[in-house]
Amino acid sequence: MAFFLAAAPGRVGVAMSGLGIVWLVHGETGSFGAAGLVTGAFAVAETVVGPQTARLLDRHGQPRVLVPLLCAHAGALAALVALVLAGAPGAALAAAGLAAGATVPQFGALSAARWSALLHGRPELTPAFALETLANEVAFLVGPALAVLAATRVHPAAGTATAGALVVGAGLVLAALRRTAPVPAARASGDRTAGAVRGAGGRLWTRDFAVLLAVNLALGVFFGSTQVSVSAFADAHGAASAAGLLYGVMSAASLLAGLAYGRWQRDAVPAARLPLILTCLACASLLPLLAGSPWQLGLALLLPGACVAPCVIVSSTLVARTVHRSVLTQAFTWTNSASAAGIAVAAAAVGRLADGPGGVRGGFAVPLVVVAVTAGLAWAGRRAPAPERLPVEAHR
Repeated sequence: MAFFLAAAPGRVGVAMSGLGIVWLVHGETGSFGAAGLVTGAFAVAETVVGPQTARLLDRHGQPRVLVPLLCAHAGALAALVALVLAGAPGAALAAAGLAAGATVPQFGALSAARWSALLHGRPELTPAFALETLANEVAFLVGPALAVLAATRVHPAAGTATAGALVVGAGLVLAALRRTAPVPAARASGDRTAGAVRGAGGRLWTRDFAVLLAVNLALGVFFGSTQVSVSAFADAHGAASAAGLLYGVMSAASLLAGLAYGRWQRDAVPAARLPLILTCLACASLLPLLAGSPWQLGLALLLPGACVAPCVIVSSTLVARTVHRSVLTQAFTWTNSASAAGIAVAAAAVGRLADGPGGVRGGFAVPLVVVAVTAGLAWAGRRAPAPERLPVEAHR
């Protein structure tokens, strides 16, 4: 549990990073275009480089890789702040944003890999992932608000500086907790299980994992589409300020459902539950299409929200059961990247759709279609993954 608590401030720091950079760059340059360029560079680097960094973490161990990674991240953020304050050109700011995004640790993946190593095959793994899901939800509720508050009330650089301090501080504490870190693949390859690690057990790209990536991509599409569609709907009904409240209703439903699922579904078979939950989410996604006013939309978002957290929990549990311990961090980082890619693509596409003939309702139809297709894929590929036969160890 100590590693989970250590990672919590880091999650908030990562959640602050995007808006922190937006307000840093805009506050000094007055340009949202420049701010979007740097923030986009940060996000692209985080998504593309993150899985490659996770490969190093799996191979050499979290304690060994985290310290130099955190030092590089601190240096990149310091360079970004200095360049912005010095009035550097946009290309230099984008390069610094790329470096910062490429070196930010994925605390969700790091923590999930530790839970998987410690609780593999035990019923307590489901409530552990429920706790992970709740922590991520809270971080992305608190982080953006804290970033904006720091940047607008203290200094434009305060949001980015606070985010960096939280990330680096939490990462160093996590690196010091060696006992719960998964055994590095490089070390495992030298013991008596080496053949199995190099064999099929150590493969990441399997049919089961591809389905789970598709699920997380669909969840990202759901999040990205809903964020934009809710905002457009509220604005179209003359209640733009209610958008945050409406989205908060869905987030609250997700939090409560995740807590309930983690408490009561320890013995459920996740491979059998995933297609069912996806089907429920697809059906629930019909409701926002029927809403005619903001208060009706708030009610319509309750059921989809209640399906989201259980879907994330089941997906995480299946990742832990499907992939080998030697690629756990990579697996969780790839699923995070798939979700982030879904959010980015859907937000851009639905934004254009909301401005066009499709209008707001067209935006709400996007997650319905994508989740329904993914549910069909999950039903078609349903089978329980083979249980892990290798012993799970942790640093002692």
